[in-house]
Amino acid sequence: MIGLLLNSNLSKAPIDLAVLLLRLFSGGFMMTHGIPKVNKILGGNFGFADPLGLGPETTLVLMAFAEAVCGLLVVLGLGTRWATIPLIIAMGVAALIHHGADPFATKEKALLYLVIFLFLLLTGGGKYSLDRGLFRND
Repeated sequence: MIGLLLNSNLSKAPIDLAVLLLRLFSGGFMMTHGIPKVNKILGGNFGFADPLGLGPETTLVLMAFAEAVCGLLVVLGLGTRWATIPLIIAMGVAALIHHGADPFATKEKALLYLVIFLFLLLTGGGKYSLDRGLFRND
């Protein structure tokens, strides 16, 4: 048993499952941040931070798109690599600009999401994704 846990020669099946779980949880958790922003927009409340000087309304819409829409696309594994790009940008801005002067503990969650979405940008949606089902290249 210990030998199995220490073995670094993983078969493809656990890696495919790991990518699926990472997609489901990171995209799903990201949606919990994005859906309230979508509701805020639908309610006509456009007050939001503006770390890049784009205007609070534009920033709110971009963040809602990244977190809700791209989060859903990551969960589905549809256009996974493309969907991670707005999420990487959003988490980079959140961690490095909006919370740039804050303590590490404040920006830690955004940095963790940033690393996860960078991983998914590199791996794609994996075997258990709509990308694979629709655009199979193997």
